[in-house]
Amino acid sequence: MTERDLFRHAVATLAYRGGKAIRGAPDTFAAFDGAGKTPLEILAHIGDLLDWTLRMSRGSKDWKNSEPQGWDQESRRFFERLAELDGLLASDHALHAPIERLFQGPIADALTHVGQIAMMRRMAGSPMRGENYFIAPIEAGRLGADQAAV
Repeated sequence: MTERDLFRHAVATLAYRGGKAIRGAPDTFAAFDGAGKTPLEILAHIGDLLDWTLRMSRGSKDWKNSEPQGWDQESRRFFERLAELDGLLASDHALHAPIERLFQGPIADALTHVGQIAMMRRMAGSPMRGENYFIAPIEAGRLGADQAAV
């Protein structure tokens, strides 16, 4: 397994865990106010992290905060940016940032925020079902909202 293959698997893991955290959330969840930022604000920040990952991969280090859109729009953005990142990683295009830095910075941060959304689901009375992620059906290249619902 190459460095890029492992990073693609990490990106697929983010898609799987993020998909589980946002799938099936009640309509009121996006505005849940019980942990500082709302789930919608956190999901938008994850989108910003993925945008930043793409920009750094292409040679720019500029950070940009976006204004949160609706839950559905931010959910689509999450999966679209993951697919775009995976496409870049699957190609032979040179990356203009070290993979280990992309992982330790924005991708690890995004995984942390997915955990926050999962925790907030429980706090908001809409917990996710537990799962053994070691045996989860995670595959590099599988990045859309069609993640297996386990």
